[in-house]
Amino acid sequence: KALPACLLLALLLLAPALSAQQERGLIFNLDTGELCLQSAQCKSGCCHRVNGLSLARCAPRAAESQECSPKSIYGVYYKCPCERGLTCDADKTIVGSITNSDFGVCRDPQDSSRR
Repeated sequence: KALPACLLLALLLLAPALSAQQERGLIFNLDTGELCLQSAQCKSGCCHRVNGLSLARCAPRAAESQECSPKSIYGVYYKCPCERGLTCDADKTIVGSITNSDFGVCRDPQDSSRR
């Protein structure tokens, strides 16, 4: 009878850890600072790298007046896209999107005083 009691205690102690692992995930729903390969893996929606040789990590989205990148098909950014409700005011040329250098600044589209 001692073994089932120990087994029950172990299951009760492990249950919160197991549910937290499923909630966060090993591949998706990653927190800021965790290694990533695609922005879809990050809670923030931004998998960011500093340069072409650096490892990409999940990062927060750009706030108003911060540098940004428009949404990209590549899924890894040198500058994160803007927070919800903001737009990335960038030169959206085909060359810039191919070379991943079409950076801009996050702006509130409702704020007409900056236009």
